[in-house]
Amino acid sequence: MAGPQHPRIRELLAVRKDSAPGRIMVEGSWEHSQLLDSRTVIHAFFYCPEAADRTAERAARVASRAREVYRISEKLLARLSRRTRPDGLISLAELPVWHPGEFRFDESSLVLVADGVEYAGNLGTLIRTVDAARADCLVLTSRRARLNHPSVYAASRGMVLTTPVLEFDDVADAAGWLRRHGFEVHLADPGAAGSYRVPAYQGRPTAFVVGSEGGGLSSRWHQEGFGAVSIPMLGQADSLNVALSAGILLFEARAHKDGW
Repeated sequence: MAGPQHPRIRELLAVRKDSAPGRIMVEGSWEHSQLLDSRTVIHAFFYCPEAADRTAERAARVASRAREVYRISEKLLARLSRRTRPDGLISLAELPVWHPGEFRFDESSLVLVADGVEYAGNLGTLIRTVDAARADCLVLTSRRARLNHPSVYAASRGMVLTTPVLEFDDVADAAGWLRRHGFEVHLADPGAAGSYRVPAYQGRPTAFVVGSEGGGLSSRWHQEGFGAVSIPMLGQADSLNVALSAGILLFEARAHKDGW
C-alpha cells in the first residue's frame, strides 16, 4: 500500500507539475489498453481495487508488465486523478527518446514541424495526425506545451508512445537538419500567395512547418528562406486550428507521394 509520501507517489505528482522529464502519467482503462499495445516501460502501476471493479482483468495485465505495483486508497486516487470519476488505474511510464541521427529519409518521407505550440491538446492532436498520415516524425521548435502533459497522451490517443518526436533548441538547427536531409520545406502561412495544392510533393522528402495557435510562425522560420503555402479561407475565419491545418497539408502530400 502506497501513501502520499511514498517516493513513487511524489514522482507521479512531479510529472503533473512538469518537474520529472522523461516520464508520463497514464490514466484510465482505454489509455492503459494503448499502453499495453506499445513496448513502453511501465515504471510503476497504481491500482485502487474499490474504483476498478470493471477493469480487474486489464489491471492484472498492466501489473504483469509494470516494474513496480502499488495499491492505493480511494482518497489518494482522488488526489492523483485528473478525472471526476476515476476508474482506479494510473501508471507512470517512460517517454521514448528519439535522436536526429537515427533517421533516414527518401522521397516518400514526410515531416511535420510545429513551432511554438502552446496547448497540450493541440500537441497531442498533432502527434496523432503525424501517425495517421504515416509521416516520419514530428519536430518541435520553441516548444511551450510539455510533451509529458497528460492531455498530450489523451489527445494523441496514446501515439505519443510510438510516434517519433524530435526537439531542437534553435530554429536554425532544425532548418539545418532538414536541409542536410534534402527536404523541400513549406511554411504554412495564411498570408502566402501560393496554395498548398500547387506543389507536386514528389522527388524529395517533404516538410511542413506550422506555427503557434496565437502568434503563427516565428519570424526566424521566415528568415530561413523557405517557400510558403496557404490553405484558402473561403468563409469569414482568417485561419484554421493548427492541428486541422497540419492534417490537410500532410494528407495532401501523402496523396501525391503514394499516388492516390
